[in-house]
Amino acid sequence: MIAKPSSALSDQFGRPLGSLRISVTDRCNLRCQYCMPEEEYVWLPRKSILSFEEIDRLAGVFESLGVRKLRITGGEPLLRHDLADLIALLSRNRISDDLALTTNGLLLAKQAGALKAAGLRRVTVSLDTLRAGRFTRLTRSDRLADALAGIDALAQAGFEQTKLNCVVIRRFNEDELIDMIEFGRRARLEIRFIEYMDVGGATQWSLRDVVGKKEILDRISRHYGSAQPLIPEDPSATRAPADRFVLPDGTTFGIIASTTEPFCRGCDRSRLTADGVWFLCLYASSGVDLKDPLRAGATDTELAALIRATWSVRTDRGAEERASIPERTALYELQGLRADPHREMHTRGG
Repeated sequence: MIAKPSSALSDQFGRPLGSLRISVTDRCNLRCQYCMPEEEYVWLPRKSILSFEEIDRLAGVFESLGVRKLRITGGEPLLRHDLADLIALLSRNRISDDLALTTNGLLLAKQAGALKAAGLRRVTVSLDTLRAGRFTRLTRSDRLADALAGIDALAQAGFEQTKLNCVVIRRFNEDELIDMIEFGRRARLEIRFIEYMDVGGATQWSLRDVVGKKEILDRISRHYGSAQPLIPEDPSATRAPADRFVLPDGTTFGIIASTTEPFCRGCDRSRLTADGVWFLCLYASSGVDLKDPLRAGATDTELAALIRATWSVRTDRGAEERASIPERTALYELQGLRADPHREMHTRGG
């Protein structure tokens, strides 16, 4: 076991309850093949979706137990009507160090200003290719221009420290690493390359399609010169999943090596679905229902006790356990995926 940090609440490996990803919808306006590859889906019942007030209340309970980072996710979170109202709720009189949003960017051009005004601090955009034809093949949408316009709108609205997540898949976009670095330079954002993961809708996942951290670094270093690890000023203060690197000219980028170098023993993340199911690990087969006790009248103290009791016995190391499987295949085949809509990444919040 690693050393137990100073925190209000820690699990069996000493990992604090530090970061909460809050999904506000399971709907999405893209159909990325590694996330939503099929034509039809079972959507969460609308009556089960948490209201903004319910989300705000649960976030407060989590913050009372040590959470300092809140990230709004989906599906595509900007599909949730009046999302800026939720941001305003979450940013008002709160103690979190960070309130962020992950989005595909298609609706950002219209909403970036309102989100900034409401108190959103940071945005991460998911974009896996800069080529229109590839974008259409991957997402079954021709709206690349809207995503790029959304990225432009972030700078105009005053957002800083913007990141762009790019899932790297062999024989699809591994030849765009340099293009992405150059795009990041022009757009003044940091690129984060993510290894292709075997979760949720990645039913066709194969280890052969994973472009690992070492190969990504080799490709980038051959073009720019050696990329050096960027050591944080206070390594003990960060549990970010990305290993960050700096190029000879000072350009920075990150790599999230979830598949080849799992970081489970430093993971302080958990996920709350749009219908109030709390997952302690991206790979977890089941979660804890917080919606029913919330709507049944549980007090904040009672909700906190449930969360504390669950997290304190947490031993999840999903990515590490998956990495140890000799003949590893996708986590779910289609039939297994359809058995529970919460197994879908667009429901779980990625």
